[in-house]
Amino acid sequence: MADLMDQIVALAKRRGIAFQSSEIYGGLRSAWDYGPLGVELRRNIRDAWWRATVQLRDDVVGLEAAVIMSPKVWEASGHVGTFHDPLVECLACHQRFREDDLSGDPRTCPNCGNRAFTEPRQFNLMFKTHMGPVDDASVAYLRPETAQGMFVDFPLVQSASRKKVPFGIAQIGKSFRNEITPGNFIFRTREFEQMEMEFFVEPGTDDEWFSYWVQQRLNWYVALGIRKEKLRLRDHEEDELAHYAKAATDIEYEFPFGWQEVEGIANRTDFDLRRHQEASGEDLSYFDQEKEERYLPWVVEPAAGVDRVLLTFLVDAYREQEAPSAKGGTEKRTYLALHRDLAPVKVAVLPLSRNEQLMPTAREVFDLVKREWMCDYDDAGSIGRRYRRQDEVGTPYCLTVDFDTLDDRAVTVRDRDSMTQDRVPLAGVVEHLRGGFDG
Repeated sequence: MADLMDQIVALAKRRGIAFQSSEIYGGLRSAWDYGPLGVELRRNIRDAWWRATVQLRDDVVGLEAAVIMSPKVWEASGHVGTFHDPLVECLACHQRFREDDLSGDPRTCPNCGNRAFTEPRQFNLMFKTHMGPVDDASVAYLRPETAQGMFVDFPLVQSASRKKVPFGIAQIGKSFRNEITPGNFIFRTREFEQMEMEFFVEPGTDDEWFSYWVQQRLNWYVALGIRKEKLRLRDHEEDELAHYAKAATDIEYEFPFGWQEVEGIANRTDFDLRRHQEASGEDLSYFDQEKEERYLPWVVEPAAGVDRVLLTFLVDAYREQEAPSAKGGTEKRTYLALHRDLAPVKVAVLPLSRNEQLMPTAREVFDLVKREWMCDYDDAGSIGRRYRRQDEVGTPYCLTVDFDTLDDRAVTVRDRDSMTQDRVPLAGVVEHLRGGFDG
């Protein structure tokens, strides 16, 4: 199974999905850059989340809060005092690890095999920085989660949007955590992008809404093509709940390195609003006009990371199969069975050759479809090799422009998953593709 991760990491680098940051200088651990296809895949994931969470609902609105907030926010939320991981150091090689990342009894250093470690000490995961002149008064933090912006802005957003409880505030943005042991490619990084939503509910209805959002979020992954048997729900035990949580459930995926959390849904109670109300002295309560009562809403929070979700889709979509070879016999075909909504490139236009007669028509086809979808134009190499390149990055459809196109004004449409080929008139090719994407 480790080989599968190696293959995915190699494919991601080779095809411009993701690669190590600052690689010409030896790279920076846990920092990754997204190439042309990675940018498109990330954007499609964000769009799919936003569409399901905000666009198709009338009870969720959006927010973009600042990355750097008042340090008082993080004091009130408990992050300054309690946002820690237990850190231990190997006494032989002096590598440092999160204590709960070490396996075996006794614990064994994954770097050198030593079994002796220092006593665990608490390590705060927030990145500290300074604003303005460097002195104690200017200490600030890079946010470790996007959630707090939605809590401190709750009354402003509620008033501006005129939403009644229950309603949610959604946000997509960068967060930063000084992880002790990042790893597994883009699974755990120090800089990452979150898709979070705080759903504010009337006290006493939180259990019902918690169950609702757990199921909604699980359904989202299945609807976008994740194999259901590779997903599971795991409820947090009492002793592993975060300091703010009444309950929490993880959506886990079976990665090559084991079952791991892809998304967490938490019942945060009224902890955050209450703490910020006490610390700021501002009234953050909600007045229910129908019931003529005022209360602090409770909050259900689904939270996922774009990077981790992207890795989940990559792993789940990776396929290898034997396919007919142009030279006879079979050859290994590697492709990404990505949902059509997520595929970085939706359509590839492939002229059969670089013949001067074909090029103008191929460009005409490209101009026709690029208005509708993200497209690629590829005229380098044999047609079979170009099909394989598009398969490897999950392009759903390839349009081949050949010499017959000059006479019949039709192109060959090849389907990624079935490899079937249909001859479609140029005048109807956009409608034909729409039917494939909508279906």
